[in-house]
Amino acid sequence: MNAAGPPDEPPHKLKGKGIAIVVCWILGLGSLVAWNSMLTIGDYYYALFPDYHPSRVLTLVYQPFALGTMATLAYNESRVDTRKRNIAGYILFFLCTLGLIVVDLASSGKGGIVNYICICIFVAGFGVADAHVQGGMVGDLAFMKPEFIQSFFAGLAASGVLTSGLRLITKAAFENSSNGLRKGTMLFLAISTFFEFLCILLYAFVFAKLPVVKFYRTKAAREGSKTVASDLAAVGIQADSTEMAEIESKTPDRLSNKQLLIKNIDYALDLFLIYVLTLSIFPGFLYENTGTHSLGSWYPLVLIAMYNVWDFIARYIPLIESIKIKSRKWLMITILARFLFVPAFYFTAKYADQGWMIMLISLLGLTNGYFTVCVMTAAPKEANALGNILIVFLLGGIFLGVALDWLWLIGNGSF
Repeated sequence: MNAAGPPDEPPHKLKGKGIAIVVCWILGLGSLVAWNSMLTIGDYYYALFPDYHPSRVLTLVYQPFALGTMATLAYNESRVDTRKRNIAGYILFFLCTLGLIVVDLASSGKGGIVNYICICIFVAGFGVADAHVQGGMVGDLAFMKPEFIQSFFAGLAASGVLTSGLRLITKAAFENSSNGLRKGTMLFLAISTFFEFLCILLYAFVFAKLPVVKFYRTKAAREGSKTVASDLAAVGIQADSTEMAEIESKTPDRLSNKQLLIKNIDYALDLFLIYVLTLSIFPGFLYENTGTHSLGSWYPLVLIAMYNVWDFIARYIPLIESIKIKSRKWLMITILARFLFVPAFYFTAKYADQGWMIMLISLLGLTNGYFTVCVMTAAPKEANALGNILIVFLLGGIFLGVALDWLWLIGNGSF
């Protein structure tokens, strides 16, 4: 490392951008594949625990642990080792997904409050792991190219598409066999566990060694970041103490978390409002408030699949610059307009047939994915801390949305 530091953009000879984009996509998939697994096997848990509202309860268990852990990590962001944080998160995802399989095998697929509590414990573990990984990865990628964050968020949505597709396949494959619902669920969870293990290997042994990633992390270290030290050390890049002291003396004071939030409050509120609306409808409303239709037990699975497919597609739309919303004012206006989905879903569930509901849930997914990427790529890439703050608001929106989702049960005799 020399005192002058690297240029703002890596030279063309620096390879690894394409591989980095693919790895970011897989890491994004691994960040949500465990939780999306829980959403898409909801039919199995409703069969085991019909009186416990599993879709709503498990989501409500998940979110406080995700939000609380994320808030703690964001507050201590400058002192947290990003590499260890992300690896710990993926390991916890792997162990908790494996734990769900163990609980089911140990109980021979039986219901009961003890098994339900065990499942809730592992779901709480998903929340803690999610806070480690999503905030850590967004903060890490905030130093790098916008394509990396876009790919990571596309991977998040891809996890929903993957889990929905696998769930439909396993349901069809085992529907007519003895204990078919359970067999399909076990195969499904085993595949999810494999993906979590793959993410551990990719992040620990592949991502950090890519030349383009080393370039941006070295650049971040020279600009005063203290969160990338272990990532650089893992690939043999060190700076002597004299050089680092000189760098720190030339580095302007970084904005505090409060200053970052005030400067970017509209982006934080955008993410909060996007996920308040989405999670007030998805997934609890789809399992318990859409009535009975000709698709039968396939109906909620189809609705969730359609949401996930359009959410995934929408995360690539902002790559087309001409239809990407960049204006801070118009982002807020259009995101507020999404709240018209609330009366739309109410009247569609009450009066319309399943075709209209499928169209409506597709639009919910489309707008969720599109606006998420627009906000995350438009927000300034100032610091690891800002990425963490934005994820705190995203998780806060999810938490409030999950709580508001229970309001759909008022008056329908479900309490």
